[in-house]
Amino acid sequence: MLQGKHIVVGITGGIAAYKTATLVRLLVKAGAEVQVIMTPNAREFITPVTLSTLSGKPVISEFFTANTGQWNSHVDLGLWADAMVIAPATASTIAKMAHGVADNMLVTTYLSAKAPVFLAPAMDLDMMAHPTTRHNLDLLRGYGNHVIEPREGELASHLVGKGRMEEPENIFAVLDAFFASRQELAGKKVLITAGPTHERIDPVRFIGNYSSGKMGFALAQECADRGAHVTLVTGPVALRLAHPLVTRVDVTSADEMHQAVMEHFGEQDAAIFCAAVADYKVANVATKKIKREHNENPIIELVKNPDIAASAAASKRSGQVTVGFALETDNEEFNAQDKLQRKNLDFIVLNSLRDKGAGFQTDTNKVTIFTREGDTLRYDTKSKRLVAVDIVDLLTKYMSR
Repeated sequence: MLQGKHIVVGITGGIAAYKTATLVRLLVKAGAEVQVIMTPNAREFITPVTLSTLSGKPVISEFFTANTGQWNSHVDLGLWADAMVIAPATASTIAKMAHGVADNMLVTTYLSAKAPVFLAPAMDLDMMAHPTTRHNLDLLRGYGNHVIEPREGELASHLVGKGRMEEPENIFAVLDAFFASRQELAGKKVLITAGPTHERIDPVRFIGNYSSGKMGFALAQECADRGAHVTLVTGPVALRLAHPLVTRVDVTSADEMHQAVMEHFGEQDAAIFCAAVADYKVANVATKKIKREHNENPIIELVKNPDIAASAAASKRSGQVTVGFALETDNEEFNAQDKLQRKNLDFIVLNSLRDKGAGFQTDTNKVTIFTREGDTLRYDTKSKRLVAVDIVDLLTKYMSR
């Protein structure tokens, strides 16, 4: 399952660094493309020459390559990777990752990573058991990272306890199994709408909302990571998503989004209507800028926009799955369940602006899902990336029926 995958391998300054050479060799042998990033201290335990020879790529350790002056872009690496694995992960690096201390190339790349991140802690038993380390690992789990627990055994201090980095063969097996399990949508087609729509008033003004598109893009990433071919129809956002299985269609208005959705919906296996579509548009858009001095109290007439989710769901064929979103401020559950029925959806995702950490422009969300069968699924506040995992888990069950 690792054939053709882009894997960033991070190595930190611990005695277990020598084992990572075996992990790199296993990944390359499986057909993965590997880029090694070392912290400066890691070079005290294993040489970049060894890892460069095994990976077939120059090892990156600094922001600039000294002999060429080349800038190493952590942003590009974060977009390139299908997965990032940090082995060994020392207590120092774990703390930096947990608290965003971006003082080296490895942690900076971690903060830019869009792909799943795995870390294999390695340290002495007292450091591993310290409340600070346990807290930092819990934080990283909460951010959606995968912690590969260390083993018990004899450590570099000659003490015996938990802290030995998991063997490279087992770390490899975790990565291979992860990609194997996440291909359940392989060959499926999923349409996702994201972001806001902008409805023109005149050439320089519009009616819009605060949607950032983060939730829709997280869903597109998750579906594509599981093998689906994703058509992402997005309103105006400042987000990027570089994935070979994602086709992006940029639109501005609700009418444009409606047209794009109806053009592609018929060939989809599922559709997730996550966009915050404006309910109304201006009846008569001014061809010139409306001047304040000429219009003391201008009146703007509004007319309804098409209901994109309802239009598509009305024409869905047997086996197609449709998912909606409801962002509410009052009577949340009633309004969400009403939309579920009216729009012929299979399930609907509710989030309320009254919940802290939910709604527009946040990196987290708190959702409740209502299904057509009458089930109610409630979730705690999570990163939007993890919320996307929950939603796509349920979507996958519906698509496999």
